Amino acid sequence: MNRLDDPTAAPAAKAGAPSTTRTTHPAAAPTPPPARGLIRAVLRLHQSALWFWGLLVGLVAAGLLWAAGPGYDAVWAVYVKSGCAEADYCTIGDAYTRYDLAVTLGSTVLTLAPALIGAWAGGALIARELESGTARLAWTQSVSPARWLATKLTVPAAVIVSGTVLLTLLNRLVWEREERLRHELGTRDWFAYSTFLGNGTLATAHALLALALGALAGLLLRRSLPALAAGVAGVAAVMVTLRTVRHQLWPVETLVSKTPDRGWTGELIDRGLVTTSGERVSDAACEEITCGRTDVAAHYADFHPSSHFWPLQLVESAIVLTLAAVLVWAAFHLLRRRTGGTV
Repeated sequence: MNRLDDPTAAPAAKAGAPSTTRTTHPAAAPTPPPARGLIRAVLRLHQSALWFWGLLVGLVAAGLLWAAGPGYDAVWAVYVKSGCAEADYCTIGDAYTRYDLAVTLGSTVLTLAPALIGAWAGGALIARELESGTARLAWTQSVSPARWLATKLTVPAAVIVSGTVLLTLLNRLVWEREERLRHELGTRDWFAYSTFLGNGTLATAHALLALALGALAGLLLRRSLPALAAGVAGVAAVMVTLRTVRHQLWPVETLVSKTPDRGWTGELIDRGLVTTSGERVSDAACEEITCGRTDVAAHYADFHPSSHFWPLQLVESAIVLTLAAVLVWAAFHLLRRRTGGTV
């Protein structure tokens, strides 16, 4: 066979043609995009906090799932067997104690989580990196300060929201499942602080507010311990203030009756007397039902019924999220000023 017909044969070098040598270099490893690399860095740097949050959410979620299933079934079986429905007062023993512990733990974690998040965001997420110089090192590695802060807030926010939403949904599941038992025993009012916080949108809103407030505290103070303390104090102050004014966020309902007997159900805000002239006199400071007056025409009670749960939840959540957005804007504005307008 002719050599020219052989496709595997190497072509002959032409006489006098310079020989060329092809040098192959190993392909360079693909570098991850800056955003993805920064996300990995945040997760790696704060993996201890991530593990702690995941373990806490997992344990509480398991307890709430147990409470919504076999825990509640055991309590109700003991309640029916004991004949509590015919008694003025009775206890249902260890079954209810274990059930109550699991339910209380779920709402307590959601109540305390914002303070923990604010402390961590202020002390570890932001201030520690500014104090150690890690943040400035990142800004020299093709990562702008604005992108650095955006990632620092976005990644934890996604993790925190996932956990709080899961626990809130499980709290709601338990709340709906135990309605019959709650009615019989008269326990767990909807307006109790931890119950109100853990059964709606407010827990997630408070968690995001804590993240924003802690981040701003870290940028302002740039030292771990002061930022940690400021994060806890700021979150506590906001939560206490909102709790104090919560009953004013939605119009109350008023019940007027001829007798002072309780004819309302829900959260009592105020009660007192209505005189013959139409004046309302609160009986908060009175030792007698009539406050020593002879011109009493009726009795009134201002209260929030259970139907006000979602209006109060949504209004307060809107306030909290608006405040969180303002704090995030302030954090970016402060960072831009301190870095000379670098974006």
